Amino acid sequence: MTAVSVHLIDGTYELFRAYFAVPSQKGPAGQEVGAVRGLMASLLALVARPDVTHVACAFDHVIESFRNDLFPDYKSGAGLPEELFSQFELAESATRALGIVTWPMLEFEADDALASAAARFAPDPRVGRVVICSPDKDLLQCVRADRVVTWDRQRDKIYDASGVIEKLGVSAEQVPDFLALVGDTADGIPGIARWGKASAARVLRAVGSLEAIPARVADLPDAPRGAEGLLGTLNAERELAALYKRLATLRLDVPLVESLDDLEYRGPERARFTTFCDEIGADRLFSRVSRFAGE
Repeated sequence: MTAVSVHLIDGTYELFRAYFAVPSQKGPAGQEVGAVRGLMASLLALVARPDVTHVACAFDHVIESFRNDLFPDYKSGAGLPEELFSQFELAESATRALGIVTWPMLEFEADDALASAAARFAPDPRVGRVVICSPDKDLLQCVRADRVVTWDRQRDKIYDASGVIEKLGVSAEQVPDFLALVGDTADGIPGIARWGKASAARVLRAVGSLEAIPARVADLPDAPRGAEGLLGTLNAERELAALYKRLATLRLDVPLVESLDDLEYRGPERARFTTFCDEIGADRLFSRVSRFAGE
């Protein structure tokens, strides 16, 4: 039996990318649809690839999640352009019209859904590889050898276990520790003062985890330059650092009901796809459909 390839799409990122890449376009009812049209064109190119056999897409239905309850400064929808925000639900309808299993997240984030799906489907003996389609640093923690990888489609760059180390200087399992120290501006995680990428990676390589970083320089193997100041700021903010790590750690318990068989890509249903394209005025997308379900 040929091993299947599971592609998990970061729908929120794809929508944002399309919004900033595609000019404003109006649908027949006067609504903004440019990002959704761009999203559909991008995903049609993806599912036309012969190696894309099983696929699902996760969205942040709302930007806020349980992490905002833990840390009020965590990323939110504040300041989003209305022309983009108004296309969130339409984007979910678009992926469903494409025949792609769609996971809109409320309590959790889209990244949590992707991480949960990767952890669930990768051990299946029918699966050859799980590909998480996103350039998000958070998702690098999901990488497992060359069986679970991330793919930055825009740069056509695959990150396996060695790729994560090359990019960040730490292993995939250490990514939450790394982000807790250096911060993640995209998610509103400030990190710990004085800690940069090089110093964080060096210390984590030496001790393994955030919790294992000692309080005294004398107990720190391979101490970087300025270690006294680094440990001083960390010692003063240990509780915050632990919170930042919790924020950066993706959940693996998102309740996804679909089976591996449900993710098999068969193409869009012609009637549903036609109706949706009429709604957003995107008849040109028909020429990009590689196959329709049941035909």
